[in-house]
Amino acid sequence: MNKEDTFTRYSRQIFIEEIGLEGQRKIINSKVLVIGAGGLGSPVIQYLAAAGVGNLGVADFDEVEVHNLNRQIIHNENTVGISKVKSAELFVNAFNHQVKFTGIDEKIDHSNVEKILSSYDIIVDGSDNFTTRYLVNDTCVKLGKPLIYGSILGFSGQTAVFNYKQSKNLGDLFPEPPFDEDIPDCDSLGVLGALPGIIGSMMAMQTLKIITDLPLSVNQLTLVDVMNWRFQTVDF
Repeated sequence: MNKEDTFTRYSRQIFIEEIGLEGQRKIINSKVLVIGAGGLGSPVIQYLAAAGVGNLGVADFDEVEVHNLNRQIIHNENTVGISKVKSAELFVNAFNHQVKFTGIDEKIDHSNVEKILSSYDIIVDGSDNFTTRYLVNDTCVKLGKPLIYGSILGFSGQTAVFNYKQSKNLGDLFPEPPFDEDIPDCDSLGVLGALPGIIGSMMAMQTLKIITDLPLSVNQLTLVDVMNWRFQTVDF
C-alpha cells in the first residue's frame, strides 16, 4: 500500500484537527499489547487494528470455543478449536495488513510478565481474573507503562486508565485483590454480547487518546450499567 492509499485509509482520522498527520504517525509507530483475546480484547484488537496501530501484540493461552462467539467478535465458526492468538492473527492480517501482529500464546505469570510487557508502550488488560490483573498492574507500575483496565459481567462493566503520567493504579483503587473463587464470572452468570463491545470500545478509545496525546481523565473509574442505561464516574 503506497502513501496515498495509506492516507485514504486513515483519512477520517487524519481529518480530525486534534489527530492530523502527526497523530496518525504516532498511531502507526505505537506498540500496544492486548492481554486477552476474548470479550474485551476482541473489540480492542478490532479498533486498534482499524486505527492503524503499527505493532499490536496479543497474549492469550485459550482456544476458541463455540460459546465465545456471542461476544468475541474477532473469532468465527471456522476458528473454533484453534488458539485465540492464531484466530486473532488471522483476523488482523485479513483486516489490515499494515499492522505488525505478534501473538503470545502463553499464560502470563511471574516468570514471563516483565519480558512480555517490556516491549510495548501501552498495556491493555482484558483478562478475566484478578490474579492476572494485579500482576499486570504491578508490573506496569514497575516498568512505568500506562495500563488500560476493563471488566464486565452481566449488564455491568467498568474501565479506567492506570499509571499514566504518574497517576494512580489498580492497587490504589482496590488495595487487596479478592479471591477469584469468590467472584462471579461470565461462565457462571453470563454476559450480553454487546456489553464487552461497549467497554472494549471505550478501552480502545482511551488507548488511542494516550497514543495521540489527547486530554485524558485519570484517577477515575467509569461504571457502565446497560440495564438501566447509566454511566457514572467515580474519582479515586
